Amino acid sequence: MLNFDPSWRFSSPGPAPVTLSRAFYEFIEKIAAQGNTWRIVESFKEAFGGSGTSSSLSWAWSDLDSAMRRAEDNAPLFIEAFYNVCVECADNGLAVPDVSLINRTLAQHDAGYQIQPPDLVATSPQARPIPVPDVTPSLDAQARALIEEAIEESDRLLGEGKSRQAVSEILWLLESVSTVFRGTGTSDRTVQGKYFNKIIGELKGSNRGTAQEQILEWMTKLHGYLSSPTGGGVRHGIDLKAGIAIRQNEARLYCNLIRSYITYLIEEHERLQKTGHTAA
Repeated sequence: MLNFDPSWRFSSPGPAPVTLSRAFYEFIEKIAAQGNTWRIVESFKEAFGGSGTSSSLSWAWSDLDSAMRRAEDNAPLFIEAFYNVCVECADNGLAVPDVSLINRTLAQHDAGYQIQPPDLVATSPQARPIPVPDVTPSLDAQARALIEEAIEESDRLLGEGKSRQAVSEILWLLESVSTVFRGTGTSDRTVQGKYFNKIIGELKGSNRGTAQEQILEWMTKLHGYLSSPTGGGVRHGIDLKAGIAIRQNEARLYCNLIRSYITYLIEEHERLQKTGHTAA
């Protein structure tokens, strides 16, 4: 076993990239070719949480793939499972990826971890996704379903290493959530905008000199950077000469920032509903 934060064994700090899983699977194919293939595949399958003995070698490979997909949800445990069986195979005289090769693979696929025997250490902050309220009474069931679906899709894309697409999905949700403010406000100052920039601009105008004005300004700047062709390029395409590709750790940060803004907007809308600041 590798040593790492004990809490990671009970609550995943984040999934392993799907591309890392494919790389590990290819390593297993090369390891298994050196000996009793079926037995080696079963060893890896068991390490990744698979149970029972497969009915054939073909099914063993298939069951291994399924077990690895399930195990991807917790990156530290996923990496540990692969490493542990590699150590066992090496003890039995088989050639396996050494620690330096495994670490290069982890870095190549932006896994966020490195093996420093006997430890597994995080090489980038393993921030958990910012939670968005599960219950939003002021939003109807259709709106809540849309929010949940977009968040799940963004998480899936992030887990697959599709950084720009993950950010695009959650940015779209931020724009969508902002529309709940249309028609809110007082009798003499009601939000009328139809699109994100206009809506947020009107909200800022109604809250000069407050903390909300600054929060909305930060939100606008992040939205503008990510939308710009020379920024994230998630809205209008990326400038192929001056654009900057979004890396996985950056995507995770952007997604968490946007989640926090979505949470803020939902809770602020709740507050306005309770105080009656909604146009008739």
